[in-house]
Amino acid sequence: MTPPARIAPLDVVWRTCDAVPECLGVAHEPYGRCLAHLSPGEAGTFLRALTPGQALDLRGTLLSEDLLARVLDGVERRAGRARFDRAVFTGPARFGEVVFAGDATFDNARFDRLASFYGARFLRNASFREARFHREFSLHDARVCGHAAFDHITVRGDALFGAARFGAPSAAAPGTASLQKAFQKASFQKAQFHGFAVFDAAVFHGDAGFRGARFHRAVSFRGSDCGASAEFQGARFEGAAYLGPMRIVRRLSLAGVRACAPLHIDTGGCRVVLRAAAVLGRLAARLSDAEVDLRDATLAGLSAVTRRSGRLRVTSLDGLDADALTLTGADLRACGLGGLRRPEGLSLRECVFAAPPGGLGLRLGWPPVRWWSRRRVIADEHLWRGWAAQSADEPAAGPAGERAPDPARLAVLYEGLRPGVDDTRVAADFAFGAMEMRRLGSPRGRMRLLLSLYWLACGYGLRAGRAVGWLALVTAVVAGAACWAAGARPPGKPAVQRARVGSYGPWRPSPTLRTDSEAEDGEHRRLRC
Repeated sequence: MTPPARIAPLDVVWRTCDAVPECLGVAHEPYGRCLAHLSPGEAGTFLRALTPGQALDLRGTLLSEDLLARVLDGVERRAGRARFDRAVFTGPARFGEVVFAGDATFDNARFDRLASFYGARFLRNASFREARFHREFSLHDARVCGHAAFDHITVRGDALFGAARFGAPSAAAPGTASLQKAFQKASFQKAQFHGFAVFDAAVFHGDAGFRGARFHRAVSFRGSDCGASAEFQGARFEGAAYLGPMRIVRRLSLAGVRACAPLHIDTGGCRVVLRAAAVLGRLAARLSDAEVDLRDATLAGLSAVTRRSGRLRVTSLDGLDADALTLTGADLRACGLGGLRRPEGLSLRECVFAAPPGGLGLRLGWPPVRWWSRRRVIADEHLWRGWAAQSADEPAAGPAGERAPDPARLAVLYEGLRPGVDDTRVAADFAFGAMEMRRLGSPRGRMRLLLSLYWLACGYGLRAGRAVGWLALVTAVVAGAACWAAGARPPGKPAVQRARVGSYGPWRPSPTLRTDSEAEDGEHRRLRC
């Protein structure tokens, strides 16, 4: 009786085993059957023919622990081109210290027990696309010199990649170095890690791609090193994520990630992208010599972005929705804040802000001449007014390519940010900026006139020097007017005393006006009598 025709998957391109219709194992000539279905004598003959460095083709083969050990012993744990696509490892798969001199593929393989590649060496490329690991998967201290593909893998147990190395240091010509690094990529796109994932002390000489990966438990990258970019776009962290301390040369991209637990970031010397990220737990980022983008991010828990050393430049907070975010030591001179949803939830500690251009300013409007004070402003006002950067090393203030908000929105931003600023001088500058934006945003009329007089008189109550100057000016004017009035009066004529003439009878000398001689004559008359 003719055996029923077997329907093989469309992507199976090899001749399958004739022993069992359901077996996808590659058939070995002249037997027409896979290694698992060979008789003991046939299997012994096959295994004795193996030599070190020989290519292995065990695609779709059902491999027990004993059979796999006999195959690896046959090649003295050094294989050439190794093909284990769709292979099923029913027992522990121990590839420890095995050297793969050629490409090694384990695409769509299934590991029912432990899968250990501890200390394995892949001298070329290694591929585990869509492989399923029902228990632990260990690549600890392994080396992959070429491209490493782990796309769409599923690891039910713990995934151990500690001290693993992906790629090799580039020793090619300068023109081909970037191409070689792009090829030496470790890709974990849409991988599923149901247990703990450990990448401590792992080294990625090229890119490390975790786009769309899902980590159901904690993941750790402590002490890891990435020679290019670490890409986590769209990844999901359901457990705590410890991304560092780690070194990244180009970029750490966490755009669109969703973290349901604490997210710790500790890196430097690169760009950190958190656009549209949703962090429901606590965010703690310690960065040095880094550039951060938090545009459209959602931070539900207590969050902190701290400058560890060097310079920390924040490029955008536009659209950020944060309950409580503390920025410490950040450079906000080029940071867009126009769409910040809750300014009151932002605390700014030791931050650097933009400033107006110093000195006199000439313009066609009123007043035609202005003296700009050195107050602190946000980048959006800098962009709205069209001020340029003041020095070559200072970044252009304002989000490049974006439209600045209107003065009313700027006034709301200043009012919301002012309570969270630790510097009293900057807080006063923000209060001044809020009133200034209200004045400039008011329609021409009585209100704008009153605000203009308020600004002109005392700088909205925040410029005491201006009020003192006006008082000194008024005092000087009044004193000058008084002096001028006194100096312009005609000189007065001296008063003239006129003798009084009376007609009261004959003149008699007053007794008090008697002379001394008259007094002596009177005395002689009295004595004679």
